[in-house]
Order: sequence, then C-alpha cells, then structure tokens
Amino acid sequence: MNIAIVASAKGNQHHRILAVARELGREHHVTIYSRRDDAEGKPKTRVAPGVTLEQIDVGPAKSLTPDDVVPYLNDVGEHLMKRWNQERPDVIHAHSWTGGLVAVAGAKGLDVPVMQTFHTVDATHQKLERALGRRAKAVIAGSGDEESALIRLGVPRGNIAIVPYGVDTERFQRRGAIATKGTRKRLLHVGPLSPERGAYTAVRSLQGLTDVELLIAGGPEPEDLDQDRDARRLRALAEQLGVADRVTLLGQVKRASVPKLMRSADAVVSVPREAVTGIVALEAMACGVPVIASSVGAHLDSVIDGVTGLLVPPDRPARTARLARELLCDPTLRTALGYAGADRARSRYSWERVSQELVRVYESACA
Repeated sequence: MNIAIVASAKGNQHHRILAVARELGREHHVTIYSRRDDAEGKPKTRVAPGVTLEQIDVGPAKSLTPDDVVPYLNDVGEHLMKRWNQERPDVIHAHSWTGGLVAVAGAKGLDVPVMQTFHTVDATHQKLERALGRRAKAVIAGSGDEESALIRLGVPRGNIAIVPYGVDTERFQRRGAIATKGTRKRLLHVGPLSPERGAYTAVRSLQGLTDVELLIAGGPEPEDLDQDRDARRLRALAEQLGVADRVTLLGQVKRASVPKLMRSADAVVSVPREAVTGIVALEAMACGVPVIASSVGAHLDSVIDGVTGLLVPPDRPARTARLARELLCDPTLRTALGYAGADRARSRYSWERVSQELVRVYESACA
C-alpha cells in the first residue's frame, strides 16, 4: 500500500507520527509530506526503510503557528495535487486541521480516501474541523473520549475509528537503567508545570504523605527554572505547604533519560485536567511502574482502575495522597499494578499494534 501522511515536521505529535510511519514502512511504502520549516531541511529524506520525508518549500523556512501557516496552505495543496497526480497514493492520512485542508486540496480530482486525525478538537476552529470531519472517509480518534468530542462536533459516529496513540515499548520497558534514588519513597510527575497539567495537585498531595519525595520533570531547561513563572509558583507553593525539602524540580529532561527516571519511581502521578493522549501514564505502565492518573480523556481507556493503575478526579490532592499512601504502603499492590500495566501497554499500545489497527482502517476505506 502506498500511504501518504500529511503532518507538521515538528510539534507534540511528530515523533509519534514518525514512529508509527516506521512501523508501517516495514510492509508498505510511506511518504510523509510537511511544509519545510527549517532552512537546513532537505527536500527529500529517507528516514527509515520504506519511509520518506518530503519537505515542501513554501513560505518561510521556520516554524509557524497553525494560524500563521494558513496563507501558505493553498500553495502546499497545489504542490500535493501535482505530486499525487504523478504518483497516486492509495490512502491519505492528514494530521490536524491544517493537514486536513492541504490533503483535501491535494486529493482533488483523485479517487483517494482521506483519513483525518485532529489529536484534539480546537474550540477556535470547530466549524472547519466539522467540515473536514464530515468530508473525510474516516476520522481517527485516539480514545473513546476523543470519539465523544468528535460526535459532539458533528462528525457522524459511523465515520469514526478509534486507534490509540501508542507508546514506544522498546524504550519504555521494565528492564533497564534506573536513576539514582535515596531512601525515601519516590513519586514522579512528568509534564508541563502549568496548573492544568497536574503538577500543583502533585505538590499539594505531599501534605498528606510522610517520608515521600516528589520529582517533577518538565518545563524549561534546568538553568531557566529560576526565571520561569510556573516553576517559581510551584516552589512557593511547596514552601507554603512545608514540603519544599521533598520537592525537586528537574526542568526539561532529555527524552532518552525519562525511562530510567520512571523506573526509579515507586509511582508516577499523572493528573492533568485533560489527557488527550495520556502518554505519560502509558509510558509509566510500559516501564512497569504503577500510575495514579486523572479520570479524564485517554486515561479512561488505558488505565483500568485497580488493575493497571489507579484513577482519581483531577484537582483532588487529598484523594491523590490517599491513593499514593495505599500504593506506597503495599508493595504487593505496586507489583501487581506494575506487571498488569506493562502487559497492557505491550499488548494494546505498542507501535506494532497501533500500525496494524491503522492498516485495517486504511484497507476498509480503500475497499
């Protein structure tokens, strides 16, 4: 199958799109089309066996916000139309509303099914996303919660297929190096430092815990933490609550170092107000580390409460502390949740499994 993927060359989802493309490239021919946003970027790059990245030279060679890239989308669409008339793909998979616009333009006049993934429903572009969702052969949602949001948007239920975002189960696994750890039990939060991402809840939960440390990985580079507003507020909160000696802000951690950091934790606390991908919980599960996750978004699919992790409503620090106490005082429970979580991550969320499910959606659309 000749698969065309239209996506930004950068962004939060790029490494996942690339990982799934590599898996698809084992048995199919995959071309990823992106607007060139780097002056050093080559027009065509073979990124893996069966996978080619084609960067379209339209607009300034720098990263642009979705709204700033709009004036150049028509030219990108025209480029794709010429390209696909020369080499017709069997299926086109567009990511985000900007990708959807250029994919629809590029596929004009071709009898080629267009798949659409939004990743998140954008409140400021709902009319556009509704139109793209209704026009697409299938809209791929990453979770049941995202499916519900698409239905509310106006996308027909029958046009939606659920394929989870997935996790790198080769990098995130039970075995491997473990970050240095002292004698205290360790909780870990990974992600941005803003209140909606759950770091404040994690800090507040320490009030109900004794001899437990909290590591927070995320935010700016370590050397910039002192100038970061959220970092300063978190530190002030920890001081106010009397837990500052047990809270460590690590700043941005290299992605390669995250697995060993997770394996050093007794539990990972991932309690954002929204969880579009739920990737932190999935990575913790893949590492065999029990997770306390907010009962929202993709967590409702990936974390089976009491089996592969523990669910808690967001912004509930006292309840989060109670669940953490249960985990930290019960090594048998931690082990059971860890093994079950790792098994679920491997069997349901590996790149191989995700790519297989995508192929089934593609084949159904082409039938």
